[in-house]
Amino acid sequence: MSEIRGSKHSRRDFIRLAAGAAASGLLFPERALAQQKTLKIAKWAHFLPEFDRWFEGELAGEWGKRHDTRVVVDHVPVEKIGALAAAEVAAREGHDLFMFPWPPAEYQRHAIDHAEVHRTVASKHGNLDRLAHRSTFNPASKKYFAFCDSWMPAPLHFFQDYWAEVDMPLGPVHYYSLRSGGQRLRAKLGIPCGLALAPGLEGNVTLHTLLHGFNSLIRDASGSVVVNNARTVVALQYVKDLYRDAGTPEQLTWGPSGNVRAMLARKTSATTHAISLLRAAEKQDPEVAKKILLQPLRGSGGLIAVPHVTNCSVVWNFARNQVGARQFLVDLIDHSQTLYDKSRGCNFPTYQKTVPDLIARLSNDPQADPSWKYEALKDAPRWTVNLGYPGFADPAAMEIFNSFVIPRMFMGVVKGERSPGDAAKAAEAEVTKIADKWKRALG
Repeated sequence: MSEIRGSKHSRRDFIRLAAGAAASGLLFPERALAQQKTLKIAKWAHFLPEFDRWFEGELAGEWGKRHDTRVVVDHVPVEKIGALAAAEVAAREGHDLFMFPWPPAEYQRHAIDHAEVHRTVASKHGNLDRLAHRSTFNPASKKYFAFCDSWMPAPLHFFQDYWAEVDMPLGPVHYYSLRSGGQRLRAKLGIPCGLALAPGLEGNVTLHTLLHGFNSLIRDASGSVVVNNARTVVALQYVKDLYRDAGTPEQLTWGPSGNVRAMLARKTSATTHAISLLRAAEKQDPEVAKKILLQPLRGSGGLIAVPHVTNCSVVWNFARNQVGARQFLVDLIDHSQTLYDKSRGCNFPTYQKTVPDLIARLSNDPQADPSWKYEALKDAPRWTVNLGYPGFADPAAMEIFNSFVIPRMFMGVVKGERSPGDAAKAAEAEVTKIADKWKRALG
C-alpha cells in the first residue's frame, strides 16, 4: 500500500513522542481511546443504495481499523451537495473529505493541492485518464483542486419491444431517428420519449450532451463564449419539436430521478442516464430489465456525451485530518476493481490498469439478459468528454453547469417563452457574465 506521509520529525522528537504515546496508552487507556483519529467524509448518495452500504460498512470500516481511525461517512442527496459544500466553505469547518458527483472547480481556493495524491497513485497505477485530468486540474495555477477516482457514462436506455413496434428493433441510433421514431411510437402506443429536460442533474447531463451532439459548444478551448450560434439554435428547435411530437408534460416537472422512475414503470420509451437505471430494473423487475437496451446517440457532432457522474473528491484546506483524507484517496484506487464490482459496473475506473478486463466484463455480464448488453459501453471512454469541453472543468464551466444555464435555455424554448434565437442570446449573456466574474476573481 502506497503511503502519504505527514510532517517530518527528528529522530529525537519521534522517540519522545512515541514514548509519551506509549505511556499514555499504558497508564490511561481511556485517554488513548479518546485520542483516536477521526476522518469525516461527506459523500453524494450513490444511485444504488447497496453501494453506499458497502462503502461505509466495509471499505471505510476496514480502512479505519488499519489506520486506527474512526471513519464517519455522511451520505448526502445529490441535490443537496452544493448547499452543504458552500456552507462548509463559509464556516471553514465540516468534513475532511468531500466527495462530489461533478468537478468542484469553484471551490479550488478552499482545497489542498492534490498533486501529491496523484503522484503517489501514479507511482503504482500509472497516469489517470484524460477525462479525470481535465476534471480536476487547473492549467492556470498548475494545481489539482480535486481527485477523481471514477466516473459514470450516460448512454441512452430504450425499450426494445416498444421501438420494434415502429420498425426500429435496434432503437434510435441518432437524434433524428429518436424524434421520428418517438413521434410514431407515441402516436401508436401513447408512450412518450422520456429525455429529462427540467433543471437538475439528469436534465443538465442530457442537454449538455445533446448540445455537443449537435456540434455546438458553450465556450471554446480558449474560454471564449460561443453558445449563441446557429448549431445551438438548431438544437433548441430540435428539442422543442421532439417535445411537441413525442414528449409528455411530466418531463417539465420531473424532480431528481423522475426519468428513471418513468422508465422503470414503462411509461416512457427512452431516456439517458447512468446504467444504475438498468441495474435497478434488473433487481426490481428482471422482465422489465430484459427489454431495455443501451447505446449512445449519434449527432452531427458524432458520438459524444458528458458523464452522468464524475466522482471528484476534495480535501479541504481547513480539514482537521488532511493526512488521513489524502491517504484514504490513495488507498481508494487500490480498490478500483471492487468499486466497479460493488457499483455493478456503474463506476468506471480513471486508472485503466486497475480494471484491466473491463471490456471482457462488459461483453459478458452475469446479471444482464442477454449477457452482452453492456458491451455498448466498451467505447464509452472514447465518446465521453469532461464537463467544460473542449476546455477544462474550470470554475466558470462548473457554475454554468450548477446554475442550470443550459436546461433553463432549453426549457424557455420548450415552454414557448422564447424563440430559439432569443434563448441562445440570453444564454450567451448569462454565460458571459459568469465567465467574466471568474476572470476577475482569479486574475
